[in-house]
Amino acid sequence: MNPLLLESAVALADRIRRGAVSSEEVVEAHIGRVGQVNPELNAVVAERFAEARVEARAADLARARGEDRPLLGVPCTIKECFALTGMPNTSGLVARRGLRPDADATAVRRLRAAGAIPLGVTNVSELCMWMETSNRVYGRTNNPYDPSRIVGGSSGGEGAIVGAGASPFGLGSDIGGSIRMPAFFNGVFGHKPTGGLVPGTGQFPQPADGALRYLTTGPITRRAEDLMPLLRLLAGPDREDAGSRAFDLGAPGDVRLEGLSVVSVEDDGGTTPVTPELREAQERAASWLSARGARVRRARIEGLERGIEIWSAMLDAAEGPSFRSMLGRGVDIDVGRELLRWVVRRSPHTLPALGLALVEQLPKRLPGRARRALVEGQALGRRVIEAIGDGVMLYPSYAEAAPRHVTPLFPPTRWAYTAILNVLELPVTQVPLGLSRSGLPLGVQVAATPGRDHVTIAVAIALERAFGGWVPPPRLADRQS
Repeated sequence: MNPLLLESAVALADRIRRGAVSSEEVVEAHIGRVGQVNPELNAVVAERFAEARVEARAADLARARGEDRPLLGVPCTIKECFALTGMPNTSGLVARRGLRPDADATAVRRLRAAGAIPLGVTNVSELCMWMETSNRVYGRTNNPYDPSRIVGGSSGGEGAIVGAGASPFGLGSDIGGSIRMPAFFNGVFGHKPTGGLVPGTGQFPQPADGALRYLTTGPITRRAEDLMPLLRLLAGPDREDAGSRAFDLGAPGDVRLEGLSVVSVEDDGGTTPVTPELREAQERAASWLSARGARVRRARIEGLERGIEIWSAMLDAAEGPSFRSMLGRGVDIDVGRELLRWVVRRSPHTLPALGLALVEQLPKRLPGRARRALVEGQALGRRVIEAIGDGVMLYPSYAEAAPRHVTPLFPPTRWAYTAILNVLELPVTQVPLGLSRSGLPLGVQVAATPGRDHVTIAVAIALERAFGGWVPPPRLADRQS
């Protein structure tokens, strides 16, 4: 691979700043890589290569004039649910075809103000609410390590294109694992910020009330050193997202492994078993941290086994628009009718989306159980925060390495490991831990208490040094760009 495709955004920005390489060269290398891998992956669903080339030339001229911005001339990609001026913004919904915003989402605007150059937008699951990235607008995205496997969702296009080495970083969003699962399945880093740290203004769909802090916007990167600089650029209220709030962010460099409290929770204690290979990878990470002086203990936390039910009840309690009404752009769809149309391949919706529309009313039909789940969620939050303290928690990312297409429907609840951390509003970094015996990415979630994003990122940086971080997909290594 072209060495430029292996470097972090920070390193690329530094090389451009010093004149060691031009933005045009960096952008062209990544455009070439997209051209090599995307026909198989279907990760970038709309490109803006011509505009990116113009912006790269402008960045080189700006640098020659002495202009200095953190990401000046560095390419990136953007999840299609974020408004990017002039680009599609369907969120995988057929009814939104043709919609092209005339202004950038807040997070996109902040990245571009720092000098980043978007190459295009990437695929999502329908309305960003399922863990397999597939929809009736763009089709399905395939995993760069094995195209028969899923890329996760809903930021699956981002995970795949970053994992393939065709983008240094991407912008994702996460309400139930939509940054962390794609990062995990595609072998890269992803950070779900503390709830409210990064405004979600300008992405669709948008939740309401308390759920504004369950939905988080954050980076997906091939190198851990990019996470904190990108988070600093993205963070801070924008006066539009009512859930956004200010935090004084710490520095990863100030975190010391010696004496750091680490609680390793190997599964949810329920009906979602984790494969031995993933447990072993997490144990290796815990043991390595222990050898560096961290105070590691293994534990179970009561209540995690009800993660999906608690997540569903807390999301429902936020009283936002129903999923079936979002599918119908403000008018409830007839789910039964659409299921019949799906059977004969005439529905504009995917089966997971229709399934969610069907079951979303369960909390309202079982109000007593939903109220109990809310109380249990509050108690669970207190237990998790007490267990973590001023340290971190290691927790599985999913029950297995990237599963085959469609199989996450059977059963459809194995994403409990990521979802529960959204409603607890914790910062979480997804960390790659090498490849499995079958060549699929392994990894672990690193969580901390609210506002301590720098601690999870510090641990991610340390584990990258220990275990190598992102491993470019061996099957794509011979594709030149």
